[in-house]
Amino acid sequence: MSLTREGIAYRVAQDLPEGAYVNLGIGIPSLVGRFLPADKEIFLHSENGLLGFRSADHDERDPHLVNANKDPVVLLPGAAVFDHAWSFTMIRGGHLTHTVLGALEVAANGDLANWRVSAQQVPGVGGAMDLAAGVRNVWVAMTHVTPQGRPKIVERCHFPLTAPRCVKRIYTDLAVIDVTPEGLVLREVCPGMTPQAVQELTGAPLTVASDCRTMTLPQEFEGLALVAEGGPAA
Repeated sequence: MSLTREGIAYRVAQDLPEGAYVNLGIGIPSLVGRFLPADKEIFLHSENGLLGFRSADHDERDPHLVNANKDPVVLLPGAAVFDHAWSFTMIRGGHLTHTVLGALEVAANGDLANWRVSAQQVPGVGGAMDLAAGVRNVWVAMTHVTPQGRPKIVERCHFPLTAPRCVKRIYTDLAVIDVTPEGLVLREVCPGMTPQAVQELTGAPLTVASDCRTMTLPQEFEGLALVAEGGPAA
């Protein structure tokens, strides 16, 4: 079994602490805002100059109010709107507590590669470089392997780096893994998976935590979060 994209986002959202200031990257990370716990005050930040918003429901959409991913949002009471320069000053100044980014590869030492695949051209590295360097807790949300079945957690990144040694935690459709000075530590596995099975799909050694456990998901959410192995999480 594996988590869907929404399942990965849900699992990330549960770990964000009270009072966190969080920037969400494109792709799977952009879904995290849908699942923030109602009993926690968490402030979402967007590079285009927003602080304090939530995802918009279909009937709330305003084409003039979007985040950096161009997703419609709703401003919460006390929200702030500012220019691009101030937004990146907040990032570079270390004022955000968390960022959740997608990745093409993450190395065992926390190196992050998420902006270019070899032999393919894209416009540029973008704001992820600033987030990876300027935010205290860099978490990655991604599928565990590529659509071709190659591990995305590796000993050393093959793609150009976004930033070195920045990732602290990895959330995938199969597991939750901490990046520590001693190496990668497996904290949780998806229901139906074993630590051995996760290791076989990981391109770097894993240390299984003494308290490694199976993820728990709300009963009403479980059907949406889990798909058969090889399903559409990618």
